[in-house]
Amino acid sequence: MSFSDILLIIISTAGLLHGVLFAVYLCFLKKKRTFPNLLLGLMLIFMAFRIGKSVMLYFGNDLEPIFIFAGLAFLLLIGPLLRWYVLAMTRYNFEFSKNNLLEFVPFTTIFVMSFFVSRKWFETHNREVVIVFASALIFIYLHFAFYIFLSGRLLQKVKGAYRNVLQTKSQKAIFEWLQVLIFGFIVIWISYFLNIIEDTVPYIVGPIVYSVVIYFLTYKALHLKTTEIDGNVFKKNDKEWLYNKISELVIKDKLYLESDLSLSSLSKMVGKSTQNTSEAINQYAKRNFNDFINYYRIQDAKGMLLDANTKNYTISTIAFDAGFSTLSSFNSAFKKFEGITPSLYKKRGSK
Repeated sequence: MSFSDILLIIISTAGLLHGVLFAVYLCFLKKKRTFPNLLLGLMLIFMAFRIGKSVMLYFGNDLEPIFIFAGLAFLLLIGPLLRWYVLAMTRYNFEFSKNNLLEFVPFTTIFVMSFFVSRKWFETHNREVVIVFASALIFIYLHFAFYIFLSGRLLQKVKGAYRNVLQTKSQKAIFEWLQVLIFGFIVIWISYFLNIIEDTVPYIVGPIVYSVVIYFLTYKALHLKTTEIDGNVFKKNDKEWLYNKISELVIKDKLYLESDLSLSSLSKMVGKSTQNTSEAINQYAKRNFNDFINYYRIQDAKGMLLDANTKNYTISTIAFDAGFSTLSSFNSAFKKFEGITPSLYKKRGSK
């Protein structure tokens, strides 16, 4: 073995070992063990199997076909893991479901098939062998490319949703990190794919590129501190969510028209305490509960006072239809918001 071969082995296996050690750190040694870190660690471990196969195939002799097919099969795991990782880093409520297990089917199929590939059959190099191997190879690389595309599209979709929003430092770090990660996988994919096309680049280039990429990714992950954060940084403010839910019930569904609506009954509808409900209204509506409800009641009443279809309604009828339980409370609320009595408002509007 020449000096250049030894150097290539050292460079390619150094990145491989580094990736495995970083994966062990993320999955077992890190104090804060998160689901995204586990996914990232698994990606690095499975990529190590794939890169390890490349190194053994390039420098070793008589590598068993089972290792060739099994090594290629691990690419079918990395794609789904990358997509789940992007989801877990950009959604605070991401949960792994049974449906996600279906994405393991391609890997399971190819991996199980690898146990039935004998050396004798593989080395015949007849048309059947070429077709099966070429088909499997093309499918695996297109599958990986498809998941890289899906992951990039998911990231762009989330970034688009936050384009006009003031982003936190952690959110910016995640966006930058995921862009770098996806680009890294694109570079790795290209280096291997070019080798398939009539040996455009030497096969060993794949492991060397991986080594460079994994060192850079490790640096970026530690620099941006993305191993310390996850999708929780995209979690919306609880009170903002609560106020949006309250607004949907009160305004969109016109719950304010119910005369018996109270802070207590509204709190039960949204599943929160009266204190939390009151605080959300005060913070975002800039009004207390009574003024918040009465404001929308008055808007309805103003419309009825000027509407030709209800011009013959009495003030008290309009007050009750708008959700007020007494005429005096309607008059007080109307004057508070409009500065005049309902009667005067109607009189001015009819001129």
